[in-house]
Amino acid sequence: MHHPKNPRLFPIIAVSVGALGLTGCGSSDPAPAASNTVAPPTTTSPTYTLTATTPESTSPLPSTSVAPAGNELCGAGDVKLALGEGDAAAGSLYRPLLITNTKANPCTVQGFPGVSYVAGDDGHQVGEAAYRSGTKGNSVKLNSGQTATALIQFVNVHNYPDDICRPTPVRGLRIYLPQETDSNFVPMPGTGCANGDLPGNQLAVKTVQPA
Repeated sequence: MHHPKNPRLFPIIAVSVGALGLTGCGSSDPAPAASNTVAPPTTTSPTYTLTATTPESTSPLPSTSVAPAGNELCGAGDVKLALGEGDAAAGSLYRPLLITNTKANPCTVQGFPGVSYVAGDDGHQVGEAAYRSGTKGNSVKLNSGQTATALIQFVNVHNYPDDICRPTPVRGLRIYLPQETDSNFVPMPGTGCANGDLPGNQLAVKTVQPA
């Protein structure tokens, strides 16, 4: 069913719109409100001056350890070796090994020298090295030019049958000072037993003693 439009609605709407239009045109622009904005305070950043400094070292300086004078061991290059005059007794010859300090500073020697026969141009060893006889002695300090001794026993190789001894010409002795790995050569032409398993010892040495 079609309802007729109400003609009175339009004037009311028109009046209302007109009233709104008059209101908008008749009012003046409002005065701007006072600004309440506060400028932020001006701050001055402090100025820092950095001074470069070198930190003090807490690590101790390296120290060099120096052995007390006279406590250094005598080495092969520090000494002169020689054989002194000998005495014969009971099928053996006893001769002192003379150990002389040839350097300017003192050195010490203690214990048994290593002693063996050597032969040929290559200096190969003949037989067993000397047996260490007795007990180890005290340390001997040698000032420059001083001498210590170690008594060596040389057994007469003719005490053994040739088939047991196997006599061999020798040029001399290879000597190792106690606690030394380098050797010295002492000339002593003679005869040694090449058999390394003799019933006894063809060489024996005592501990180093003051001369």
